[in-house]
Amino acid sequence: MRTNHEIDYRIHGEEMQCVEVELDLQETVVAEAGAFMMMDDGVDMQTIFGDGSQQGGGLMGKLFSAGKRLLTGESLFMTAFTNTYGGKRRVTFASPYPGKVIAMDLHRLGGKITCQKDSFLCAAKGVSVGIEFQRKLGTGLFGGEGFIMQKLEGDGMAFVHAGGHIIERDLQPGEMLKIDTGCLVAFTKDVNYDIQFIGGIRNSIFGGEGFFFATLRGPGRVWIQSIPISRLAGKIMEFGRPGAQKEQGSILGGLLQGE
Repeated sequence: MRTNHEIDYRIHGEEMQCVEVELDLQETVVAEAGAFMMMDDGVDMQTIFGDGSQQGGGLMGKLFSAGKRLLTGESLFMTAFTNTYGGKRRVTFASPYPGKVIAMDLHRLGGKITCQKDSFLCAAKGVSVGIEFQRKLGTGLFGGEGFIMQKLEGDGMAFVHAGGHIIERDLQPGEMLKIDTGCLVAFTKDVNYDIQFIGGIRNSIFGGEGFFFATLRGPGRVWIQSIPISRLAGKIMEFGRPGAQKEQGSILGGLLQGE
């Protein structure tokens, strides 16, 4: 038996995706502020305190839930969308930048997913969205983008967003994968996560890939994105600075511009 609300869904688009959630009467989906795109008439929209999993509990439970979200840089509030009309009603949520929406059935994935802090989009009511504390000192000091992570717990559907193309890897027991910390999107609860120093002064200074890897050891499933939002934003800022247009392109292009 599932304890979270059961929702149906459909993902639209290719590179700029959105997820359409279908709600039966009194079913609710909870989303991050700013993810909403459109909804049918008869859907009630309400701002809630925390992550939606403690709405029936006491004040302390709600404060603790909201505090965990604040630590990951998210808002204290989320938005709940409930079908109060009857029949089937639809709500659509859009991805914030080019990439893919990943549907995760927590019931089939062991009840817990650890994901990057900015990747969560929406989930069935009852899914808890909190912070995942890393137990190892090295991970905390050097993890960078991959250190401050969220955990999604429950047995309902959750949706996360990631940049570019998404690769899923099922790791066997003991199998290890090394990933750029910014390219790591999410992993299941049995995957062991750590940070490893690249090593070698030339690799560190001239490699251009940072000083550390995220290492993940199976068993479990891992989701990897090809374009982290930080990398995309960095490139946009690089080409937006004064004189950037003259620096890009081939030598021939530079000569043509000089004319």
